[in-house]
Amino acid sequence: MADAARQTYDLFIIGGGINGCGIARDAAGRGFQVAVAEMNDLASGTSSGSTKLVHGGLRYLEYYEFRLVREALKEREVLWAIAPHIIKPMRFILPHHKGLRPAWMLRIGLFLYDHIGGRRRLPPTRVLDLSSDEAGKPLKPVYRKAFEYSDCWADDARLVVLNASDARQKGAKIMPRTRVVSARAEEGVWLVTTLDAASGEERTHRARMLVNAGGPWVDQVIAGTLHRNDPRNVRLVKGSHIVIKRKFEHDRAYFFQNDDDRIFFAIPYDEDFTLIGTTDLDFEGDLDRIEISEQEIGYLCEGASNYFLSPVTRDDIVWTFSAVRPLYDDGASKAQEATRDYVLKREMVDDAPMLNIFGGKITTYRKLAEAALVEVEKALGRRGDSWTADTPLPGGDFPVDAFAEIVSQFHARHSFLDEAEARRLIRLYGTNAELVVGAAETQDDMGTRFGGSLTEREVQYLIDEEWAVTAEDVLWRRTKQGLRFSEGERSALDSFMRTAARTETGVAGTPRAEEKRAGDGGIGTGTGVGA
Repeated sequence: MADAARQTYDLFIIGGGINGCGIARDAAGRGFQVAVAEMNDLASGTSSGSTKLVHGGLRYLEYYEFRLVREALKEREVLWAIAPHIIKPMRFILPHHKGLRPAWMLRIGLFLYDHIGGRRRLPPTRVLDLSSDEAGKPLKPVYRKAFEYSDCWADDARLVVLNASDARQKGAKIMPRTRVVSARAEEGVWLVTTLDAASGEERTHRARMLVNAGGPWVDQVIAGTLHRNDPRNVRLVKGSHIVIKRKFEHDRAYFFQNDDDRIFFAIPYDEDFTLIGTTDLDFEGDLDRIEISEQEIGYLCEGASNYFLSPVTRDDIVWTFSAVRPLYDDGASKAQEATRDYVLKREMVDDAPMLNIFGGKITTYRKLAEAALVEVEKALGRRGDSWTADTPLPGGDFPVDAFAEIVSQFHARHSFLDEAEARRLIRLYGTNAELVVGAAETQDDMGTRFGGSLTEREVQYLIDEEWAVTAEDVLWRRTKQGLRFSEGERSALDSFMRTAARTETGVAGTPRAEEKRAGDGGIGTGTGVGA
């Protein structure tokens, strides 16, 4: 067993989802020495299976979650400002459905939504006449009135990776595909043993504090590290989505009510598709096998067909995805009523501090991280002020209203790219798209085109800079290009990436190459998380 005890980290974080990576970024930026272990790819669980929204949570007002809604509403514009490449404003159409929530209730809810969160840039709610507005064309004529309000769309998996990248730039050690197999406190210090899935090597790390951000696995971590029998702090709720060919031409989204009091969305997705979801079902199965059920498919198709003039059928579905949300168990009777708020619990284990993270949502991850750092600094001492609200994530160093201008300038500099490809690269990488293109002057310089608009140069960037190891990492989390790939193209990409992993290529000066020179094993060849 290799011993990594030469360095003692301040924080060892278990879990490479949005909470773990958000805490790592904040902590590293304050000067803490941080390590993160994730048993799979970054964002491979709950954090890539969301509805892709940075939103206040309009329906949470019904459950009197006013603090959560206010915090989330304020965070929309904060996150948009620090990541204007992967987050964008979106207007949502809420049709009035006779027999469900009355119009006066919707008006009051949207009035609160507009005013309790300090909205500055996003436009306010307005009333629509669906008989004349374009938003009414795809809907059944029975829906004549709607409310239009603002929220934001987000690339959830990229949000995680960018937080991890920034944490690494600030000194954090990020270890994807590295499973935590044991953790014990000894004389006030945590000894954490990890297993690298690629090499099979075990290492022991020392840390002054352990942070359990295991998401759905959070209770399993507690059971394994604290040896408690059957801890039950979280309620696991499965949310599933379907993706169909583009259902409507405009760029607004729909917020639909169902007759079971649940809501779901129909959202423009990746230019040519529509995302419909989510479901809310209690989950008690295998966390390594989370799939949409026939019941959920039927539920979403039926719900969407109640609104759209043209029904949504199983034959329309081009992709599905599911994830389990680890909601703090507040005893709510229904899955949709369980709180989406986060709960942090700090405790001492043999004189060593441990912080457990329960619940949370994409929109409030940054505030959760700030709250976590309050607890960290209580245990380890103060290091610095909150800083993440004003500091762009990698590639996000441009004003929120400058996206189109950034695309235009990028396209002008690299005219061999078509405009759609230039826009896609800026949407994914922001100003770091220049690093993806590098010195390329022609399309041929971008290397092999694997499928869609994904090129060898982009894939190599993802291997070198963003911990991508498999075709799944690239197609479904880093780029969302999977919907445009055939099975043969996916296989060819996977073969290329396996070869890259074997040869352990790395561009000099990249984080991957630097870690290799330091004997770290490389960004793309580790393994990992901790549950």
